[in-house]
Amino acid sequence: MWIVVIFIAAVFLGLYDVFQKISLRGNALMPVLFFSIVTSAVVLTPFLFLSRFSPSLLSSTPFYVADIDFRTHCFILIKSLIVLASWIFGYAGMKNLPLTIVSPVKAIQPVWTVIGAFVIFSERLNIYQGLGVAFAILCFYFFSLIGKREEHGSVNNKWIICLVISTLIGASSGLYDKFLMKEFDRMAVQVYFTYYQVLLMGVLLFFIWWPHRKEYQFSWRWSIPLIGLFLSCSDFLYFYALSLPDSLISIISPLRRTSFVIPFVYGAVVYHERNISRKLLCLVLLAVGMTLIYMGSSL
Repeated sequence: MWIVVIFIAAVFLGLYDVFQKISLRGNALMPVLFFSIVTSAVVLTPFLFLSRFSPSLLSSTPFYVADIDFRTHCFILIKSLIVLASWIFGYAGMKNLPLTIVSPVKAIQPVWTVIGAFVIFSERLNIYQGLGVAFAILCFYFFSLIGKREEHGSVNNKWIICLVISTLIGASSGLYDKFLMKEFDRMAVQVYFTYYQVLLMGVLLFFIWWPHRKEYQFSWRWSIPLIGLFLSCSDFLYFYALSLPDSLISIISPLRRTSFVIPFVYGAVVYHERNISRKLLCLVLLAVGMTLIYMGSSL
Protein backbone atom coordinates (compact mmCIF):
# COMPACT_ATOMS: atom_id res chain seq x y z
CA MET A 1 0.00 0.00 0.00
CA TRP A 2 2.60 2.57 1.04
CA ILE A 3 4.71 1.86 -2.08
CA VAL A 4 1.78 2.92 -4.31
CA VAL A 5 1.28 6.02 -2.15
CA ILE A 6 4.94 7.03 -2.44
CA PHE A 7 4.94 6.63 -6.24
CA ILE A 8 1.97 9.03 -6.45
CA ALA A 9 3.89 11.38 -4.14
CA ALA A 10 6.83 11.15 -6.56
CA VAL A 11 4.64 12.35 -9.46
CA PHE A 12 3.53 15.40 -7.45
CA LEU A 13 7.15 16.06 -6.44
CA GLY A 14 8.25 15.95 -10.08
CA LEU A 15 5.57 18.49 -11.05
CA TYR A 16 6.68 20.62 -8.08
CA ASP A 17 10.21 20.74 -9.55
CA VAL A 18 8.88 21.73 -12.99
CA PHE A 19 6.79 24.63 -11.68
CA GLN A 20 9.66 25.67 -9.43
CA LYS A 21 11.90 26.04 -12.49
CA ILE A 22 9.22 27.93 -14.44
CA SER A 23 8.76 30.34 -11.54
CA LEU A 24 12.46 30.96 -10.91
CA ARG A 25 13.64 31.65 -14.47
CA GLY A 26 14.69 35.31 -14.45
CA ASN A 27 12.96 35.91 -11.11
CA ALA A 28 13.96 36.72 -7.52
CA LEU A 29 14.47 33.57 -5.44
CA MET A 30 13.19 34.56 -1.99
CA PRO A 31 9.75 35.93 -2.96
CA VAL A 32 9.08 32.84 -5.08
CA LEU A 33 9.95 30.60 -2.14
CA PHE A 34 7.91 32.71 0.29
CA PHE A 35 4.71 32.83 -1.80
CA SER A 36 4.91 29.12 -2.61
CA ILE A 37 5.08 28.38 1.13
CA VAL A 38 2.16 30.75 1.75
CA THR A 39 0.16 28.76 -0.81
CA SER A 40 0.91 25.56 1.08
CA ALA A 41 -0.25 27.23 4.31
CA VAL A 42 -3.49 28.36 2.63
CA VAL A 43 -4.15 24.83 1.35
CA LEU A 44 -3.63 23.31 4.83
CA THR A 45 -5.43 25.93 6.96
CA PRO A 46 -9.01 24.66 6.34
CA PHE A 47 -8.04 21.27 7.78
CA LEU A 48 -6.76 22.95 10.96
CA PHE A 49 -9.92 25.06 11.37
CA LEU A 50 -12.24 22.12 10.75
CA SER A 51 -10.26 20.01 13.22
CA ARG A 52 -10.70 22.68 15.90
CA PHE A 53 -14.25 23.89 15.30
CA SER A 54 -15.94 20.85 13.67
CA PRO A 55 -13.74 17.91 14.71
CA SER A 56 -16.44 15.34 13.98
CA LEU A 57 -16.07 16.06 10.25
CA LEU A 58 -12.41 15.00 10.11
CA SER A 59 -11.73 12.93 13.23
CA SER A 60 -12.05 9.61 11.38
CA THR A 61 -10.14 10.78 8.27
CA PRO A 62 -6.40 11.16 7.49
CA PHE A 63 -6.90 14.95 7.39
CA TYR A 64 -7.57 15.49 11.10
CA VAL A 65 -5.03 17.81 12.80
CA ALA A 66 -4.46 16.78 16.42
CA ASP A 67 -3.75 19.17 19.29
CA ILE A 68 -0.06 19.32 20.19
CA ASP A 69 1.90 20.63 23.17
CA PHE A 70 4.84 23.05 23.41
CA ARG A 71 7.41 20.23 23.27
CA THR A 72 5.99 19.00 19.96
CA HIS A 73 6.06 22.54 18.56
CA CYS A 74 9.78 22.69 19.37
CA PHE A 75 10.46 19.48 17.43
CA ILE A 76 8.41 20.77 14.48
CA LEU A 77 10.27 24.10 14.53
CA ILE A 78 13.53 22.16 14.15
CA LYS A 79 12.00 20.39 11.15
CA SER A 80 11.04 23.77 9.65
CA LEU A 81 14.59 25.12 10.03
CA ILE A 82 16.08 22.01 8.39
CA VAL A 83 13.67 22.04 5.44
CA LEU A 84 13.95 25.79 4.89
CA ALA A 85 17.75 25.58 4.78
CA SER A 86 17.53 22.75 2.26
CA TRP A 87 15.05 24.71 0.13
CA ILE A 88 17.11 27.89 0.04
CA PHE A 89 20.15 26.02 -1.28
CA GLY A 90 17.98 23.89 -3.59
CA TYR A 91 16.10 26.87 -5.07
CA ALA A 92 19.41 28.64 -5.71
CA GLY A 93 20.66 25.62 -7.68
CA MET A 94 17.35 25.21 -9.51
CA LYS A 95 17.35 28.87 -10.57
CA ASN A 96 20.84 28.79 -12.07
CA LEU A 97 21.28 25.27 -13.49
CA PRO A 98 19.60 23.21 -16.24
CA LEU A 99 16.77 20.92 -15.14
CA THR A 100 18.57 17.98 -16.73
CA ILE A 101 21.39 18.47 -14.20
CA VAL A 102 19.32 19.60 -11.21
CA SER A 103 16.82 16.72 -11.17
CA PRO A 104 19.34 13.85 -11.23
CA VAL A 105 21.64 15.51 -8.67
CA LYS A 106 18.65 15.99 -6.34
CA ALA A 107 17.76 12.34 -6.91
CA ILE A 108 21.05 11.33 -5.26
CA GLN A 109 19.61 12.44 -1.90
CA PRO A 110 18.57 8.86 -0.90
CA VAL A 111 22.26 7.90 -0.98
CA TRP A 112 22.93 10.36 1.84
CA THR A 113 19.88 8.97 3.68
CA VAL A 114 21.29 5.43 3.50
CA ILE A 115 24.73 6.66 4.62
CA GLY A 116 23.07 8.68 7.41
CA ALA A 117 21.19 5.62 8.62
CA PHE A 118 24.53 3.78 8.63
CA VAL A 119 26.32 6.52 10.60
CA ILE A 120 23.56 7.68 12.96
CA PHE A 121 21.55 4.52 13.55
CA SER A 122 24.46 2.07 13.06
CA GLU A 123 22.57 0.31 10.27
CA ARG A 124 24.92 -1.92 8.29
CA LEU A 125 25.07 -1.57 4.50
CA ASN A 126 24.68 -4.87 2.69
CA ILE A 127 26.37 -5.57 -0.64
CA TYR A 128 23.44 -4.24 -2.68
CA GLN A 129 23.26 -0.97 -0.76
CA GLY A 130 27.04 -0.54 -0.96
CA LEU A 131 26.99 -1.05 -4.73
CA GLY A 132 24.00 1.31 -5.02
CA VAL A 133 25.90 4.05 -3.18
CA ALA A 134 28.93 3.47 -5.42
CA PHE A 135 26.82 3.74 -8.60
CA ALA A 136 25.18 6.95 -7.35
CA ILE A 137 28.54 8.55 -6.49
CA LEU A 138 29.86 7.53 -9.92
CA CYS A 139 26.75 9.09 -11.47
CA PHE A 140 27.37 12.36 -9.63
CA TYR A 141 30.99 12.37 -10.84
CA PHE A 142 29.85 11.97 -14.46
CA PHE A 143 27.30 14.75 -14.01
CA SER A 144 30.08 17.02 -12.74
CA LEU A 145 32.02 16.31 -15.95
CA ILE A 146 28.95 17.12 -18.03
CA GLY A 147 28.49 20.25 -15.94
CA LYS A 148 31.98 21.40 -16.89
CA ARG A 149 31.08 21.00 -20.57
CA GLU A 150 28.12 23.30 -19.92
CA GLU A 151 30.22 25.72 -17.89
CA HIS A 152 28.75 24.49 -14.61
CA GLY A 153 31.83 22.70 -13.25
CA SER A 154 31.18 21.13 -9.85
CA VAL A 155 34.48 22.24 -8.30
CA ASN A 156 34.25 25.92 -9.19
CA ASN A 157 30.52 26.38 -9.56
CA LYS A 158 28.69 27.45 -6.44
CA TRP A 159 25.28 26.42 -7.77
CA ILE A 160 26.10 22.72 -8.00
CA ILE A 161 27.64 22.99 -4.54
CA CYS A 162 24.35 24.53 -3.39
CA LEU A 163 22.48 21.53 -4.81
CA VAL A 164 24.76 19.07 -3.03
CA ILE A 165 24.33 20.93 0.27
CA SER A 166 20.56 20.91 -0.30
CA THR A 167 20.53 17.12 -0.78
CA LEU A 168 22.68 16.59 2.32
CA ILE A 169 20.36 18.71 4.47
CA GLY A 170 17.33 17.09 2.82
CA ALA A 171 18.66 13.64 3.73
CA SER A 172 18.93 14.67 7.38
CA SER A 173 15.34 15.90 7.14
CA GLY A 174 14.26 12.49 5.83
CA LEU A 175 15.89 10.72 8.77
CA TYR A 176 14.27 13.21 11.17
CA ASP A 177 10.87 12.68 9.51
CA LYS A 178 10.80 9.00 10.43
CA PHE A 179 11.30 9.96 14.09
CA LEU A 180 8.56 12.62 13.88
CA MET A 181 6.05 10.24 12.30
CA LYS A 182 6.60 7.71 15.08
CA GLU A 183 6.21 10.28 17.85
CA PHE A 184 3.68 12.86 16.65
CA ASP A 185 0.53 13.35 14.58
CA ARG A 186 1.57 13.59 10.92
CA MET A 187 -1.02 16.23 9.89
CA ALA A 188 -0.01 18.39 12.86
CA VAL A 189 3.61 18.10 11.75
CA GLN A 190 2.79 19.10 8.16
CA VAL A 191 0.50 22.00 9.10
CA TYR A 192 2.65 23.59 11.78
CA PHE A 193 5.99 23.10 10.04
CA THR A 194 4.46 24.96 7.06
CA TYR A 195 3.30 27.79 9.34
CA TYR A 196 6.75 28.08 10.89
CA GLN A 197 8.28 28.20 7.43
CA VAL A 198 6.03 31.12 6.49
CA LEU A 199 7.19 33.01 9.59
CA LEU A 200 10.88 32.19 9.10
CA MET A 201 10.84 32.95 5.38
CA GLY A 202 8.92 36.17 6.01
CA VAL A 203 11.72 37.37 8.31
CA LEU A 204 14.38 36.47 5.71
CA LEU A 205 12.37 38.15 2.97
CA PHE A 206 12.07 41.38 4.96
CA PHE A 207 15.68 41.64 6.09
CA ILE A 208 17.55 40.15 3.11
CA TRP A 209 15.48 40.60 -0.08
CA TRP A 210 13.39 43.70 0.61
CA PRO A 211 16.35 46.14 0.95
CA HIS A 212 17.66 44.85 -2.42
CA ARG A 213 14.31 44.38 -4.19
CA LYS A 214 15.24 46.77 -7.03
CA GLU A 215 18.35 44.74 -7.77
CA TYR A 216 16.60 41.35 -7.49
CA GLN A 217 13.25 42.10 -9.06
CA PHE A 218 10.25 39.86 -8.52
CA SER A 219 7.39 39.21 -10.94
CA TRP A 220 4.28 37.21 -10.08
CA ARG A 221 3.67 34.09 -12.17
CA TRP A 222 0.76 31.63 -12.28
CA SER A 223 3.19 28.79 -11.59
CA ILE A 224 4.16 30.05 -8.11
CA PRO A 225 1.04 28.85 -6.23
CA LEU A 226 1.28 25.54 -8.10
CA ILE A 227 4.66 24.97 -6.40
CA GLY A 228 2.97 25.06 -3.00
CA LEU A 229 -0.06 23.05 -4.15
CA PHE A 230 1.91 20.13 -5.59
CA LEU A 231 4.37 20.15 -2.70
CA SER A 232 1.53 20.00 -0.17
CA CYS A 233 0.02 17.01 -1.99
CA SER A 234 3.41 15.27 -2.21
CA ASP A 235 4.25 15.92 1.45
CA PHE A 236 0.83 14.72 2.61
CA LEU A 237 1.31 11.38 0.83
CA TYR A 238 4.95 11.18 1.95
CA PHE A 239 4.06 11.70 5.64
CA TYR A 240 1.15 9.27 5.30
CA ALA A 241 3.46 6.59 3.89
CA LEU A 242 6.01 7.21 6.66
CA SER A 243 3.31 6.90 9.33
CA LEU A 244 2.34 3.38 8.21
CA PRO A 245 3.83 0.77 10.56
CA ASP A 246 5.62 -1.34 7.93
CA SER A 247 7.13 1.56 5.96
CA LEU A 248 10.90 1.86 5.58
CA ILE A 249 12.61 5.24 5.09
CA SER A 250 15.49 3.53 3.26
CA ILE A 251 12.99 2.40 0.59
CA ILE A 252 10.65 5.39 0.66
CA SER A 253 13.49 7.86 0.04
CA PRO A 254 14.76 6.35 -3.26
CA LEU A 255 11.23 5.63 -4.52
CA ARG A 256 10.18 9.23 -3.86
CA ARG A 257 13.19 10.52 -5.79
CA THR A 258 12.08 8.73 -8.96
CA SER A 259 10.35 12.09 -9.39
CA PHE A 260 13.48 13.28 -11.23
CA VAL A 261 12.17 11.71 -14.47
CA ILE A 262 9.45 14.37 -14.88
CA PRO A 263 11.65 17.52 -14.67
CA PHE A 264 14.39 15.79 -16.68
CA VAL A 265 12.01 15.10 -19.58
CA TYR A 266 10.54 18.60 -19.29
CA GLY A 267 13.98 20.22 -19.44
CA ALA A 268 14.99 18.12 -22.45
CA VAL A 269 11.77 18.64 -24.43
CA VAL A 270 10.73 22.20 -23.52
CA TYR A 271 14.06 23.93 -22.83
CA HIS A 272 16.09 21.85 -25.33
CA GLU A 273 18.90 21.47 -22.81
CA ARG A 274 22.24 20.11 -24.04
CA ASN A 275 24.14 16.82 -23.72
CA ILE A 276 20.94 14.79 -23.27
CA SER A 277 22.48 11.50 -24.49
CA ARG A 278 25.30 11.74 -21.94
CA LYS A 279 22.84 12.67 -19.20
CA LEU A 280 20.63 9.72 -20.11
CA LEU A 281 23.62 7.42 -19.64
CA CYS A 282 24.13 8.94 -16.19
CA LEU A 283 20.44 8.43 -15.46
CA VAL A 284 20.80 4.74 -16.27
CA LEU A 285 23.64 4.53 -13.74
CA LEU A 286 21.52 6.38 -11.20
CA ALA A 287 18.53 4.10 -11.85
CA VAL A 288 20.76 1.05 -11.33
CA GLY A 289 22.06 2.56 -8.08
CA MET A 290 18.56 3.34 -6.76
CA THR A 291 17.38 -0.15 -7.72
CA LEU A 292 20.29 -1.73 -5.84
CA ILE A 293 19.55 0.40 -2.77
CA TYR A 294 15.89 -0.64 -2.99
CA MET A 295 16.83 -4.32 -3.32
CA GLY A 296 19.26 -4.09 -0.42
CA SER A 297 16.74 -2.32 1.81
CA SER A 298 13.99 -4.86 1.12
CA LEU A 299 16.09 -7.90 2.12
